[in-house]
Amino acid sequence: MEDVIDRFLRYVQIDTRSEEESTSHPSTAKQHDLAKMLAGELEAMGAQEITYDREHCYVYATIPASDGCEDKPVVGFIAHMDTSPAMSGAGVKPRMIKEYDGKDIVLNQELGVVLRTADFPEICKYKGQDLIVTDGTTLLGADDKAGVAEIMTMAEYYLTHPGEPHGKLRIGFTPDEEIGAGPDFFDVALFGATAAYTVDGGALGELEYENFNAAGAKLHVQGRNVHPGCAKGKMKNAILIAQEFQSLLPVFDNPMYTEGYEGFYHLDSIQGNVEAVRADYIIRDHDRELFEDKKRRFLETAAFLNQKYGEGTVTVDMKDSYYNMKEIMKEHMELIDKVVDAMEEQGIQPIITPIRGGTDGARLSFMGLPCPNICTGGENYHGKYEYACVQSMEQVVKLLIGLVQKFV
Repeated sequence: MEDVIDRFLRYVQIDTRSEEESTSHPSTAKQHDLAKMLAGELEAMGAQEITYDREHCYVYATIPASDGCEDKPVVGFIAHMDTSPAMSGAGVKPRMIKEYDGKDIVLNQELGVVLRTADFPEICKYKGQDLIVTDGTTLLGADDKAGVAEIMTMAEYYLTHPGEPHGKLRIGFTPDEEIGAGPDFFDVALFGATAAYTVDGGALGELEYENFNAAGAKLHVQGRNVHPGCAKGKMKNAILIAQEFQSLLPVFDNPMYTEGYEGFYHLDSIQGNVEAVRADYIIRDHDRELFEDKKRRFLETAAFLNQKYGEGTVTVDMKDSYYNMKEIMKEHMELIDKVVDAMEEQGIQPIITPIRGGTDGARLSFMGLPCPNICTGGENYHGKYEYACVQSMEQVVKLLIGLVQKFV
């Protein structure tokens, strides 16, 4: 049986970065590289009902029920194969730090990239444990290849221990979760589970069944460029108007100043010049009413600037991405109770927190597949300071194995 860390170190070296602006699905063809590998490994370990969706890049598989457990609930485990567009996932060079000493970690001496405890104090709790870090030039990919590796290791455990009682298990790997498109072509009927868990969380013990309501908004500002020597009364500087738009949003409704259940407007990217500017925002709130208020204020701000500078100066393309799965999960809290029980049996302290983001499980829950989220053992996702704890990942595998037992 292959070690979860060996799997993880192999998977992270496959570039599966998704792309926000792509119009294809998957958004990048290279995600198929990991999908094909996983389908092959599932076949080699003896999984059944393997489906590799070669068009849309999904992988499904079955771990058959053990003898006498055929009537037990069908439970699914899901992770995503893509990594965030926020930073390169090409040429990942993971490095193992044995028995971390609790001090700053030099990720890249030449570039001066240091993971400082002053900036990331939570890393100190891993003193004495083994960490996997980046070389400071890419993200690591624990989001969510740690989850992929943990599910694969759990699957192999049950396939090599046929005497362990368990119901039918369904495995699912998705593309494009990082750009909110993971469930777009997910076949819930084919998957056939009564409930599922995404393994896509953070530190050991994290368990989530609440997430943001989310929308994306593209702000377009149309200016008028005139030679600055004769611009009085004629020029409309799109850059300054975009800055003014941002200044009219509540200053503290910003991810830099929010936590817990607090929502925000996040200016994710901006590009342009005096003639035209495009700014990409994400809008988030756990409370549905406050979420709708935030969207309304965003549109009202655009309308105000159009009154000031002329109709058509500011336009907004806004689209909802996903909603808070709590609306669905409140009717399925037994799924949470089973994870809590499994964690406590292994001495893991459950940390039930709202997700300040989303998972495939948010949309899947609204598609008829209740799907809370479980930890992976990674931290600092989406950047060069990402890391994963070896002991946490190994414990997550044991947690998944124990959780399966709760459905027998």
